[in-house]
Amino acid sequence: MQSVTFLIQVVFDLYIMVVLMRIWLQAARADFYNPFSQFVVKATQPFVAPLRRVIPSIGSLDLATIVFAYLVTLLKYTLLVLVASAGAVKFDTTLLLLSALSVVKQFGHLVFWVLIIRAIMSWVSQGRSPIEYVFSQLSEPFLAPIRRLLPDLGGIDLSLLIVIILLQFANMLMGDFLGNLWYMA
Repeated sequence: MQSVTFLIQVVFDLYIMVVLMRIWLQAARADFYNPFSQFVVKATQPFVAPLRRVIPSIGSLDLATIVFAYLVTLLKYTLLVLVASAGAVKFDTTLLLLSALSVVKQFGHLVFWVLIIRAIMSWVSQGRSPIEYVFSQLSEPFLAPIRRLLPDLGGIDLSLLIVIILLQFANMLMGDFLGNLWYMA
């Protein structure tokens, strides 16, 4: 059953990251006409559109998409419990909290991977990739305040490293406060 568990985790985690990317793209007001942005919207629109009729947005925060990310995560954990218990599901409120924590943790993972991919692409594509442009729009709000605080190091940008260290620190801090529940998410 480990193979089924692995497949469920990978498929759901990848889709949850796409859903969270939609939230982030909207909040950052990234280029909607970029091919990457279009992929994210098309992959989530069939599910988010009906929710939008019921759940309104608050400013630039798309609550319907956040609720959808939470529901997909809850479905993931429900399926994992089904597989682990061979079909006997006992609904527990722990799943509700675990799903909420998992969405937060997934967003941290998403930020980490966007920063890493942006760094690698900056070495390879030299600004000609549409994905690099969107990733730049997404990551600049995290990197620009750090750059302003750092002294000029002769063209070396350590802001990415500092943000990654801060993300890792936040992850460990949440683990200190929430214990195994955070590491299960």
